[in-house]
Amino acid sequence: MLIELTALHWIYVAFIVLIIGFMVMRRDTSIICIVGIFLIALTATGSLSHSISSIFNSFSYAITELLSTILVISIIVAMSHTLTTTGINDVMISPFRKLIRNPTLAYWTIGILMMVISWFFWPSPAVALLGAVLLPVAIRAGLPALGVAMAMNLFGHGIALSGDFVIQAAPKLTADAAGLPIQDVINASIPLVFIMGLVTTVTAFYFLKRDMKKGVLKTSTGVLPETPSETTDQPHLLSLAQKRFFAIVVPLLFAADVAAMSILDLTGGDATALIGGTSILILLLITLTSHKSKGLEKTTHFLIEGFQFGFKVFGPVIPIAAFFYLGDSGFSKIIGDFLPKASQGIVNDLGIAIANIVPLSKTVGAITLTTVGAITGLDGSGFSGISLAGSVAGLFAVAIGKGAATLTALGQIAAIWVGGGTLVPWALIPAAAICNVDPFELARRNLVPVFIGLVVTTIAAIFLI
Repeated sequence: MLIELTALHWIYVAFIVLIIGFMVMRRDTSIICIVGIFLIALTATGSLSHSISSIFNSFSYAITELLSTILVISIIVAMSHTLTTTGINDVMISPFRKLIRNPTLAYWTIGILMMVISWFFWPSPAVALLGAVLLPVAIRAGLPALGVAMAMNLFGHGIALSGDFVIQAAPKLTADAAGLPIQDVINASIPLVFIMGLVTTVTAFYFLKRDMKKGVLKTSTGVLPETPSETTDQPHLLSLAQKRFFAIVVPLLFAADVAAMSILDLTGGDATALIGGTSILILLLITLTSHKSKGLEKTTHFLIEGFQFGFKVFGPVIPIAAFFYLGDSGFSKIIGDFLPKASQGIVNDLGIAIANIVPLSKTVGAITLTTVGAITGLDGSGFSGISLAGSVAGLFAVAIGKGAATLTALGQIAAIWVGGGTLVPWALIPAAAICNVDPFELARRNLVPVFIGLVVTTIAAIFLI
């Protein structure tokens, strides 16, 4: 099948190259994306007013598509603030302190806890929930503060965020950009996420233990923070019995959500809505119980904090997502029916054209997606570039003839492991700050394990395509 590439296709490709180039140079890409949207609209319509309107329409479309994701993350962050303020998080985590008896148990216990909590709360709030409570215990057990930061970082910002199985923010972005159902991307990502996670965390632990034996790392690395009762826990808000009650109820409610997702086959937006609704109920219940007469005002206060976090995280994502939505069905909704009649969408057209010119292999496709994902992660967000990864995956899958979901998942994993908070220093600040370690040192320690993990995961993806 022959596809005639028009100026629209070449402008789209040119701006993809520009976006990648600016990300490599660690420069912001929002203006590039806006200019790209304007030029594509101007070329398609020939109308200056329509093109200017298309910029706003593209933002509106992107926000509409991402709104449920932004909302659920904002609500979860708001809820996590109530858990921290009341000291419920301390009670929730306290049983695991008994498991932390030596550096090995400290690393794996903190890591696995971080991963599980991050699936439901997202890594940044999870760092706050876990760090202040378990850091002193881990250091007393012999694990350096840098080792604690690595465990929280690799398991939370790495494994949990790259899969994002519960909240589904990451697969939503990549699936939309690739034109795939979100569940297909999640299913394809499961083996890759755990291969990447296992290889990276085991490698990191090996190097950590080796350097501890050599004396390169000492348990005094980092300074013990104040105890939670001095920083976050306000004892007058809830009695110990109430804290214990909520510490049991909160995990049970989320466990019930997971069971409901499985039994009722809830995925995508339905699963997100269930998690979000449960989080709101928990927020209201805890805030009204703990703050009593001030509960109404405090609820609003926590929600504002949550929304500030949500839009701060997704602010850079919206212009980029707006641009990449033009590559698929978003074009007609944002600009109108201005594509050639034979067109199957800009990305699909490019994929078919590439297939006709260069017979791409699954090996080339997998290596390219890992590279593109890693490059897009260099901006330190992890999320701002995964729309690009999804778009390129869709393009390569059309050219190869298969493997769309696997390639999309691979690009997502590479982007988030690099930019979501394991390699880029300015993305490591939450974990580094909690553990009082240098974020650049943390990034350096993560570099080799993450690189090895990406190589092994890419090889695995080649066999899975």
